[in-house]
Amino acid sequence: MPTATAPRGMALRFYRYCWLHYRRNWKGTIVISVANPLLFLIAIGAGLGTLVGSDVAALGGVSYLAFFAPGMLAAASMQNGMIESAFPVSYHRMPGRAYPVAVATPLEPVDVLNGHALFMAVKVAIGAAAFCAVMFAFGVATSPLAALVLPAAALTGFAFAMPVTAWAVTLPDVRPVQTLFKWVVMPLYLFSGTFFATTQLPEAAQHLVALTPLWHGVELCRTLTLGTATWAGSLTHTAYLSAMALAGYLLARRNFRRHLHP
Repeated sequence: MPTATAPRGMALRFYRYCWLHYRRNWKGTIVISVANPLLFLIAIGAGLGTLVGSDVAALGGVSYLAFFAPGMLAAASMQNGMIESAFPVSYHRMPGRAYPVAVATPLEPVDVLNGHALFMAVKVAIGAAAFCAVMFAFGVATSPLAALVLPAAALTGFAFAMPVTAWAVTLPDVRPVQTLFKWVVMPLYLFSGTFFATTQLPEAAQHLVALTPLWHGVELCRTLTLGTATWAGSLTHTAYLSAMALAGYLLARRNFRRHLHP
């Protein structure tokens, strides 16, 4: 008779496999998931940002580095969430790879999903923690609320990871993944408030941008870092991202069962 903790233990088995696989391949991902965002922060925020100065109307009277850093943190977390889900999931679900092999054992598709989702969440949090360490070293975050920016960034990344996971497990191969970064990641980077205040956009475009998930992540991280967060705003952003993560997870559960146990 299976115990109540058996499903949890099964998920942890696949979680441990993910770490074993990562220890053998971590050098190939460390640059794009950690080094690239940090270079963006240093080059644009601390370098080019000195030429921008502080525009009271557009930036709220703070330096460009203080404005840019939390936005880049959210955007980097989004990117890491997609990196940890899109290619790995589409790769592992191919015949002979980790997913089909795992479900041929006592592990169920939901165990594979839960184990891999836990790994994604930890990886996104680690990347966000590295970014936060550099951001704090620059003296950007001085508000006590900045202590909450790490879970906010991790939630942002996970909110993207789950819907992408639900999509990636349906792919026959990894080739469609490239279109995701070309047509989703780059536009969100450019039109989410990461690099410039969205108030500089036309009013209609501002309303459209406010519907995107990255904008909510950027606003949540930025207001916490600058100490301008409100209960209503923070709860709205958190609820949006949590709902997106939950919806993605529920869809992923269905798709994992459908495609791993056809």
